[in-house]
Amino acid sequence: MFGMSLDIGVDLGTANVLIYVKNKGIVLKEPSVVAVNRDNNQVLAVGEEARQMIGRTPGNIVAIRPMRDGVIADFDITETMLRHFIEKVTGRSLMLRPRIMVCIPSSITMVEQRAIQEAAEQAGARRTHLIEEPLAAALGAGLDISDAYGSMVVDIGGGTTDIAVISLGGIVISSSLKVAGDKFDEAIIEYIKNTFKLMIGERTAEDIKMEVGAAFGDARHAKKNITGRDLLTGLPKNIEVTTEQISEALNPYVTQIVDSVKDVLEKCPPELASDIMDHGIILTGGGAMLYGLDELIRRETQIPTSLADDPMSCVALGTGKALDHIDKLDNKRTIAFWK
Repeated sequence: MFGMSLDIGVDLGTANVLIYVKNKGIVLKEPSVVAVNRDNNQVLAVGEEARQMIGRTPGNIVAIRPMRDGVIADFDITETMLRHFIEKVTGRSLMLRPRIMVCIPSSITMVEQRAIQEAAEQAGARRTHLIEEPLAAALGAGLDISDAYGSMVVDIGGGTTDIAVISLGGIVISSSLKVAGDKFDEAIIEYIKNTFKLMIGERTAEDIKMEVGAAFGDARHAKKNITGRDLLTGLPKNIEVTTEQISEALNPYVTQIVDSVKDVLEKCPPELASDIMDHGIILTGGGAMLYGLDELIRRETQIPTSLADDPMSCVALGTGKALDHIDKLDNKRTIAFWK
């Protein structure tokens, strides 16, 4: 299917896995979900097929998300999932043991790094390199990170938000918080449960976030009819939710992200701070697509803030660009710097 030597970039996200193949671009984008039969631990489905089962499975089948907050929560399931996706991309040939570049949150521990490396190697990698997520996101957003001027990237994924100031190919200052897209969904579920005594599932919460959600109340004026289970009668019930309500639900988490951005800016060396004033802040990752978030960060920091062209794919595209440097990195497992 591909040439003899195969280089793959993997964005191993809490919500989605994206795989980039050198000279091919992004060839796979699937949810990080695995459906398992609890009785015999047999894997029934991986990716999109497994996501369809969330909230709809019989008692003995569970849909597991093996990544939590950007790190491996279930090692065996992560390895199974990675192997499945790598085989899907390379075919089952053992001749093609790829070199793999996996991106990791900037706050990850050495033990967690080793777990990700090991999972990739067990899944068939010939060699594994790691790249920090904000670097990959900056590369994927088209920033020239090897330059001497400062760039600021806010990468909001499913499990983590990574904020970093980058200069000369390295991270000068960074912050990572376990608040991102998944927490937004949880906040919506909780709000609707408390306000309307209605139970909704993860998928409904995600639809609400995308169609009605916003970073602040008057960012837009949308409404949506949703159906859930009435907690008082146990029967299905219809309600209408508005942007104002959902932005209220999201407010605590949105505030945490904005405060972290301000915090990183306050700790930034003056020269780099003035570069960021000139070049602005770039938002990447699926969570960054929350309506009005770029506008809110711009208001709060007084710095131009924009959403990258394809926020969901930035990290995967960045691992792809980093693959071009892979030969220079063969003795170096973690990329924090290159020129």
